[in-house]
Amino acid sequence: MSHIFDWIFSQYKGVPTHIVVLELVSVVFALLSVWYSKKENILVYPTGLVATGIAAYILWYYGLLGDMLINTYYFIMSIIGWYLWTRKVDATHFIPVTKTNNKEKKWSIILFIVAVCFVFLVYYSLERYDTWTAYVDTLTTAIFFVGMWLMAKKKLENWVYWIVGNIITVPLYWYKGLIFSSLLYAILTIIAFYGYQAWKKNLNKSPQTLLR
Repeated sequence: MSHIFDWIFSQYKGVPTHIVVLELVSVVFALLSVWYSKKENILVYPTGLVATGIAAYILWYYGLLGDMLINTYYFIMSIIGWYLWTRKVDATHFIPVTKTNNKEKKWSIILFIVAVCFVFLVYYSLERYDTWTAYVDTLTTAIFFVGMWLMAKKKLENWVYWIVGNIITVPLYWYKGLIFSSLLYAILTIIAFYGYQAWKKNLNKSPQTLLR
């Protein structure tokens, strides 16, 4: 077991201590955020703001521009989602979990394409398409872009995007040496499966409280 820990921490050789500490803090708050999302708890957003704000800085440090941009987008969408989730359908009930309609499915496709084009232009303009990770980063960025938009609107299908994006991100971060973040996304994938099931059970049911 000690050999495993020695190997994990060896991946951080030469990395500033504050980066390692910040990554661990981001990991903890990201786990809390997804857990609260699974429970339809409004605390998904304040914990998400902390996690994504720190993650954006770390990803900028590692040169993963696409993921840095998506975490900046998460930060902004967390504020928007915080507002949308607290809207009420009547005096005592908040907006329920629903499925995407045909219009929203079309918008999901459009958002995906726009995100791919935007991240591609960022990488291309900075001449960063010198490794395969940049192309994978472009793909996951677009997937997560749509997932966050759907989560803010409390759409069941947001979990599908998180699951697919997480599965791709695990080996990407592992390869880049972000071991803690890679393990985080592996755990988030599992939580996302349960999140989908939990939201499916609450489909079209308006909660009376967002703190539970």
